[in-house]
Amino acid sequence: MTTRRPLRFTALVTGTALAAVAAAVPAQAHPHPSAADLPATQPKAETDTLYDDEAGGNANADDPAIWRNAADPGRSLVIATAKEGGLRVYDLDARQVQSIPAPAPAGPDDAPGRFNNVDVVQGTRLVPGRADLAVVTDRGNDRLRFYRIDRDRPGGPLTDVTDPAAAPVFSSGQDEINEQHTAYGLATWTDRSTGRSYALASRRNRTSVALLEITPGPRGTVGYRKLRTVSLPSAFRLPNGTSWTPCGEPGELPQVEGMVVDPANGVLYAGQEDVGIWRLPADLRGKPVMVDKVREYGVSGTYDEETEECTPGADPGYGGKHLSADVEGLTLLTEPDGDGYLLASGQGDNAFALYDREVGDDNEYEGGFRVTAASPVLDGSEKCDGAAVLNAPLGRTYPNGLLVVQDGHDTPADDDREATGFKFVDLADVLDTVG
Repeated sequence: MTTRRPLRFTALVTGTALAAVAAAVPAQAHPHPSAADLPATQPKAETDTLYDDEAGGNANADDPAIWRNAADPGRSLVIATAKEGGLRVYDLDARQVQSIPAPAPAGPDDAPGRFNNVDVVQGTRLVPGRADLAVVTDRGNDRLRFYRIDRDRPGGPLTDVTDPAAAPVFSSGQDEINEQHTAYGLATWTDRSTGRSYALASRRNRTSVALLEITPGPRGTVGYRKLRTVSLPSAFRLPNGTSWTPCGEPGELPQVEGMVVDPANGVLYAGQEDVGIWRLPADLRGKPVMVDKVREYGVSGTYDEETEECTPGADPGYGGKHLSADVEGLTLLTEPDGDGYLLASGQGDNAFALYDREVGDDNEYEGGFRVTAASPVLDGSEKCDGAAVLNAPLGRTYPNGLLVVQDGHDTPADDDREATGFKFVDLADVLDTVG
């Protein structure tokens, strides 16, 4: 989960041509509607709380993925990252069925494994026989890791099949890995015309996104090769002619985390946390287009080294209407007729936004909602970092599909321990809520 910082700042400017694209997006009118005015839905179940301290295994809930068991949909799984706590696998009642630790540090002074984002590749022939894979960004080691999914395997449904020779995604060696400008966000998809599977990985504290082809390795393992990298802008020309860069710790650029690919048209949606949502070809060949901006777009700030926070300045009124930074949790809600929505979470106001999936309609905003408490013991979702949705029957528990969202502030909370988890929401309730 990304700790909320009001804004970011850096003096380093790249991607000038792409910044001009962002400048062309018209400013939205103010004032903005409140998230409190949005309709609310409630979760049906939640996972046990994860605690980010030594007593809790340094586990911090971050990003979920839904794996559908085609043979028995009621026995489908939710696979979720817990950062230094590794992976957690849950059944549809939100009960844990497997826990996989993150890799140990390579050396005494090296960073430990840290699982950030997860996605699923289905029906691949990358391993012997047709199988499904869970793919994870290991931020601690700057690598992708792969797990074969076998629902009834003794010992747990996930088996590590990562090629031991897999190279770092961005870093040149262990010293650079330890600086943690490493693989962060993740999206996977399979090209329907070729059958080849790919992953897109973003880089922590940078604007880079890398395209990786997922490849078979020796003895049933899975690896990857990097095809190309693109950098989104870090500075933006505002309508008043000034240049704006989000506020943050010196040397940090406005990073991307939430990503999803629409397999129908090969379009990547990428959430640049303090900026907005971009749309671009998933092969990274083509010009990015900004779908929507966060409300804080254009707001300058001053970084305080003591508090490690930014003090925001005046709002010039160039931001969007629907998302409060950080923009996170991008996922695709598809419908049988080909329609559907791009769903994004806004950490700043605990709201979710829905955009039309059709590029021809310029991904028009269709509405929003919140996930609020169902009872004193079953709370809602706050500061959501990751989300996954599946519009398909999942047995008796979720016959109309499932939405899983991260909760960045699970309750009851302990003041001395960061408490996080995941909420399971009936998709029918979401669709009824937004109309």
